[in-house]
Amino acid sequence: MTNSLEDYLETIYLLAQTNGSARVRDVAQALHVKMPSVIKAVLELKKRGYVTQEPYGAVDLTEAGTHAASEILGRHTLLKEFLTLLKVSDETAEKDACAMEHFLSPETLTRIADFVKTHTRKRRVAR
Repeated sequence: MTNSLEDYLETIYLLAQTNGSARVRDVAQALHVKMPSVIKAVLELKKRGYVTQEPYGAVDLTEAGTHAASEILGRHTLLKEFLTLLKVSDETAEKDACAMEHFLSPETLTRIADFVKTHTRKRRVAR
């Protein structure tokens, strides 16, 4: 899956969690893109079995879409937490986590998760 499609999937997931549904207009606003771009991405995600959508209706994640989106969001959350531990500003950590989530290998993500777990535990004990 392309980085762009991962971003669409993650955004649809977050909108559905927050608003109860994800409409094309809301996805476009969240990603700062035009509606035709969202429609094209939704069609591709639909073709791959990640979403369903009735004409002019909300975009719904399939079971496969929910699984993939939660994995993407998990990587994003982990990387943002890692960058925050490194004292990167919230705004930069958010932006960098969004970029990094697409490129790191499972091995690297596992090592980062171990690092975060260890250092979060140490910070709690030190308090």
